[in-house]
Amino acid sequence: MTLKVYNTIARGEQPFEPLEPGRVTMYVCGPTVYNFAHIGNARPAVVFDVLYRVLQVLYPQVIYARNITDVDDKISQAAIDEGVPIGVIAARFTRAYHEDMAALSVLPPVIEPRVTDHVPQIIAMIERLVAAGHAYEAEGHVLFHVPSFPDYGRLSGRDRAEMIAGARIEVAPYKRDPADFVLWKPSTPELPGWDSPWGRGRPGWHIECSTMAEQHLGETIDIHGGGQDLIFPHHENEIAQSTCAHAGREYVRYWMHNGFLKIEHEKMSKSLGNVRLVHDLLQEVPGETIRLALLLAHYRKPLDWTADLLAQAQQTLDRLYGALRRLEPVTAEAPDLPPDSVLGPLLDDLNTPRALAELLQIARTANTAGSDEELARAKGRLLAGARLLGLLGQSPDAWFGRTGADDLDVERIEALIEARTAARARRDFAEADRIREELTSLGIVLEDGKDGTTWRRVR
Repeated sequence: MTLKVYNTIARGEQPFEPLEPGRVTMYVCGPTVYNFAHIGNARPAVVFDVLYRVLQVLYPQVIYARNITDVDDKISQAAIDEGVPIGVIAARFTRAYHEDMAALSVLPPVIEPRVTDHVPQIIAMIERLVAAGHAYEAEGHVLFHVPSFPDYGRLSGRDRAEMIAGARIEVAPYKRDPADFVLWKPSTPELPGWDSPWGRGRPGWHIECSTMAEQHLGETIDIHGGGQDLIFPHHENEIAQSTCAHAGREYVRYWMHNGFLKIEHEKMSKSLGNVRLVHDLLQEVPGETIRLALLLAHYRKPLDWTADLLAQAQQTLDRLYGALRRLEPVTAEAPDLPPDSVLGPLLDDLNTPRALAELLQIARTANTAGSDEELARAKGRLLAGARLLGLLGQSPDAWFGRTGADDLDVERIEALIEARTAARARRDFAEADRIREELTSLGIVLEDGKDGTTWRRVR
């Protein structure tokens, strides 16, 4: 089976083939650790965690790097406000990020490079760019000269006129070209800084990822992921500086970007006061519910974070854990082999909605299985399919106890829904209404749609 992914720079889906057979390199932009992660930060972490799991099924060696940006002007301001070194702020929120992602069942990457551990290598890459004529020093800054790289704009599809016209800040007088971007900038005494050939200063944002990717994955990497908001300027700038630092060699073979996330149909922003922190959400719902909610839409599509979305995720997990509870006495058959029905959609550019639908079908099969052999096979398929998606990581008792629904009889609910569907098919609407009322009394609300009837718990 072949993995297909949408390659942003190619504007279409392509079969994935690693540069080296059997070995995959993947770099994903991680957090800037000055505050708790919000739900928009969590989406790429969860999406590329699923990709990481799929790649591990297909290839014997997957080297996954996700960085920590631990020097940044927002970190510096937070440190100044508290009167502490930047390392205190960075350590606090790095720890919080790890805790939040663990609660969302996100696997740790193989490598987690930090900017502050790579400043000498960053300086060395900048020196190579200056020596090759792609960068220049001006008033204590070092800038990448965009006209020196004719392919600039290929990833984002923007032309130079559009990029210059779209600039929202006044162009610094020391720039040779309005599109030139900072590789190194001077630090005032109260800001963190390192000695360099251009004076005491600190790196620009874009050069950090280029350097860390080179150091840990090589000059050409297979997959680079991140949010759609990073395509321009961050990833566009990474391509320019890395390609030029590596004498024209390709930097990334497959670019993958997840779509934007809204909150109740509106853009998430501090000005609207609707920023949802993972840290806070975990006080309201289990981490697994948050994870599943992030997977209910295809990763490249926009995701609207609503109460209904969380309710749908909770209902889906209730159904899956309900099936698993019925299978508890059974020894799973081949629990390490992912079922083709779930793996197949994930190989099709990470189609998580279809993979989840297939997982629910396995749960329905488990609820109707009769023989021990059927039950064992269903349990193995359910566990292995869920593992690919990072789900069903706890016992049914733990799940239902935590969600306050330890008395939820999912098997009975599913049976009543099937009976109602049969009653409607024979036009016995009185019986169908009676069953709906019985489910309502159990705190179950039905929603009839083109794909059948779904349910959710309201108390």
